[in-house]
This record gives sequence, C-alpha cells and structure tokens, in this order.
Amino acid sequence: MKKKYAFLLLAVASLGARPTAQAQSFTKASRYLTVGGHLSAFNYFGDLTPRVSFASVRMAAARPGFGFHVMQRLTPYVSVRGALSFGRIAGSDKQAAGKDATYRYYRNLNFESNIQELSAVGIVDLIPNHMQAAYRVPVVPYVFGGIAAFHFNPKGTVDGGTIPAGLKPGAKVELQPQRTEGRYYQRAQLAIPFGAGVRVKVAKNVNVGMELGWRKTFTDYLDDVSTTYTSVANLSTPAARYFGGGITRTDQNTPAQMDVPGALRGNSSQKDWYITTGVTVDYIIERKMKTNKFR
Repeated sequence: MKKKYAFLLLAVASLGARPTAQAQSFTKASRYLTVGGHLSAFNYFGDLTPRVSFASVRMAAARPGFGFHVMQRLTPYVSVRGALSFGRIAGSDKQAAGKDATYRYYRNLNFESNIQELSAVGIVDLIPNHMQAAYRVPVVPYVFGGIAAFHFNPKGTVDGGTIPAGLKPGAKVELQPQRTEGRYYQRAQLAIPFGAGVRVKVAKNVNVGMELGWRKTFTDYLDDVSTTYTSVANLSTPAARYFGGGITRTDQNTPAQMDVPGALRGNSSQKDWYITTGVTVDYIIERKMKTNKFR
C-alpha cells in the first residue's frame, strides 16, 4: 500500500515539475529573432466588389503585393512581429453581379489604389516550441492580431459615359482631391489586422509558410464610394463632375432620380476591408550562447 502512495506522490510531483522543466528549457537561445519576406495577393471588400458580401471576394480580382518582416520569439507560444507591406486593391461596377447589378451598371464606377502598410502583431502558436531554433517544431499553425497604419490613394479610370472636356478615355485620376461626394477624407488610416497561418521548417534556419489575414479598417473610402451624390455645384473640376456627378453611366437611360443630389451612391453602414493571402519565407538568426572556458 505504501508503495502505491509513493508511486502516486512521485507521479503528481513529476506533473508539477514538468512546466518548471519546460520553462527552464526555454532559454535565451530559444528566444530567437527571425527576418523574412512575404509575397501576397491583396483583395478588398466594399462598394465596388462583385457582390456586397464577403463571398464576393474573388482571387481573380486580386492584385499583387510584397513586404518584409521581423519577428521576435518571446515565449514557447508567443512572438511579436513588425512588418512593412506594399500592395494594390481594385474594384469595378463592371464586375457587378446580384440583385443590385442593374443599379451598378448605370453607376459605372471603378477604382484602384496602392496600399502601404506598417503593422505590429502578436502571434500565438497553437503548438508550443520550448527548444532552440534547430530543434523547433517542424509544422506550426498560428493565429495573429494587432494594429496597423496604412496609406491608400484611390484612382479612377475614365471609362465610358459622357467624358467632359479636359479628360481623355483611359486617363487615371486621383479621386480624393476631387471630393466626389463633397466630403474630405484622410488617406492615412488605422486598421486591425488579424488572421491565421502555418509555418513549416524546411532547413535548420529556414521556414516557409502560408498566411491569410483580414484588415478591418475605419474608413469607407478605400474605393472613394460611401454616401450620396452631391450637388454639381460642389464638383469644381471636370474629373470631379465625371466621377461624382453620375455621368460615368454606361448609356443615357439612367433612371431619372438615380444620381440627383442626396441619392444613394454607396453604402455607408459598412466600413471597407482589405484581405491578404500570401506565402512567407523566414530566416532564423540564432543567439550565440557563451560557454565556460576551462584551463
């Protein structure tokens, strides 16, 4: 009987000692630094997606992106990462589908915008790694979330409709200075990035991975479309009158009340999003540990 109690005590003691042993094994050498790059496909969700739902986000509408990042491991589960990313998003009423397709046929708006993003996120590995880089877990799924600052600059392409003097077909115009809805908006904004990915060990110091991330923004003007049509009196340039005055329509059969001041031009109840899907390549910089010298 005493032997059984002794065995149970040893078992409980070993369970209690396990986290301590793991904590001791997570040394400075386990807190390694990673540098790398990523190639991404940028997509967006807003008023100019094919359908007004997340299901409308299509890889066929994606635009390329790239970036660089630095990651520091803090604990067996947690790392922090800073990244600088560049990409492009785009949308067009010509790709419209669904019950609002006729309305969007007449609206006939389009945009594209470069995105520059600086982000800081926390990463939580779903499988802990207590070891040094060379002995790390070979396949690790993870989730992440954080904060990002980004800059955008929507441009529209002159395409169809009645083109005012001073504009040429195919010309690209910066839309924010035109105040197409009679409003000013900031092109530097904050976003909340979050998502998931997986890292795979392919060499002693190299990981490759895949990652899907969403950016919840606090602006509805990634595409320069948000609220209502403004008065033509507020549209001071040919470009403003073209993109903001309703004359981008495909033909002259536009319903009479569609583009009058105050008529809906976009859906301001939902903010715009952009989404990234990409591959990552990481190189691990190992810490060199000092060893005792014996004489």
